[in-house]
Amino acid sequence: MGKQRIASLMLPATERFPRLKLNNKTIRGLTLAGKTDLIVFDDDMPGFGFRLRLSGSRINKTWIVQYRSHGRTRRVLIGSAEVFSAEEARAQAKKILGAVALGRDPQGERESARLKQAHTLKSIAESYLDARKDDLRPASHRVTKLYLTGNAYFGPLHSAAIGDITRADVAARINVIKRNSGMVTASRARSALSSLFVWAMGEGLAEANPVIGTNQPDTSEPRDRVLDGEELVAIWKASGDGEFGKVLKLLILLGARRQEIGGLKWSEINRAKCEWTLPKERAKNKHELTLPLPPLAREIIESVPEIVGRDNVFGARSPTGFCDWSRGKADLDQRLGDSLKAWRIHDIRRSVATHLADDLNVQPHVIECILGHYGGFRRGVTQVYNKSPYMNEMRAALEVWADHIRAIVEGGVRKVLAYPQASA
Repeated sequence: MGKQRIASLMLPATERFPRLKLNNKTIRGLTLAGKTDLIVFDDDMPGFGFRLRLSGSRINKTWIVQYRSHGRTRRVLIGSAEVFSAEEARAQAKKILGAVALGRDPQGERESARLKQAHTLKSIAESYLDARKDDLRPASHRVTKLYLTGNAYFGPLHSAAIGDITRADVAARINVIKRNSGMVTASRARSALSSLFVWAMGEGLAEANPVIGTNQPDTSEPRDRVLDGEELVAIWKASGDGEFGKVLKLLILLGARRQEIGGLKWSEINRAKCEWTLPKERAKNKHELTLPLPPLAREIIESVPEIVGRDNVFGARSPTGFCDWSRGKADLDQRLGDSLKAWRIHDIRRSVATHLADDLNVQPHVIECILGHYGGFRRGVTQVYNKSPYMNEMRAALEVWADHIRAIVEGGVRKVLAYPQASA
């Protein structure tokens, strides 16, 4: 049964290949006889063969096994005749053909293993980042790349085949990131890795997502730091008139996200209407937002010299605008000294929204429009029917807010101006 089963898996018309009782003596007499490639099969064990192949001026002599699996001819290299004797090669061939008789595909298994080792986490991460280059905002792409390719995060797993990475491996790295960089960073790194595995599964590069089931780092406590008027003044004055200072001042005046102002483009500014339109491609929520520019904001923008052929307002040496946030913040904190307790740049956005409500009595829906939020009052039926951008209300609110900021910066005292309310 064994020989018949193995023979049924052989190439058809094997008579094309010469046959010989293969042993150490008979193979010594074999020559290429003018050919560049010759395979001689054993006349006792179908599928077991000896191959001579011309490579430059050298003739390579190897032992092979040939069989058919799923309609395909497969050839397995046992090894060099300089390493394996005929008896050793025959024993290896017997094992391989035995596996074939049981329905396995040894060569396919070898190829699969090689492919698996080639698909390391690092290589898949690079492919994933390349595929997402047009989907992610530049800042998000940089951060995702840092999480996925930086040694401080999943570095110990970079050389592992993506299919070999287990839930325990991922959980261990998340715990290290949590210990070294905090809960928020660990949570974001975990999310980036999970997204990579979801993409890899869709591409047929992974069978499962080992991030699923790992513990989510606890980031439930949101930041609630609101900078008071004196703190905003301190930041305004200490920030100076350089690029970073102008970016911070625009953040204070407009309540925008830092990447939105850092990536500000001249083509987004309508000087005639005194408006700035943030395109949906740069917006976090993928919704276009048009904001009125109060006079003080326009003064700051117009103080930046335009560079011929360059659309970015800030970041003369960067293709994505201003990006030197860490150094700028560190230098500013040094100038501020101990006069300001720990704060983050994003706290400015929260502070602007809070002061618009508390100091100027701006209505919540107008504040949401200024922030570009699509939720809250823009839900359900309201979202379907009320398409007003509340441009007049936003213009009035931002102009009063800018006057308020100018007054407390120049006068050093808190000054509350009247925000015009709509008639009842």
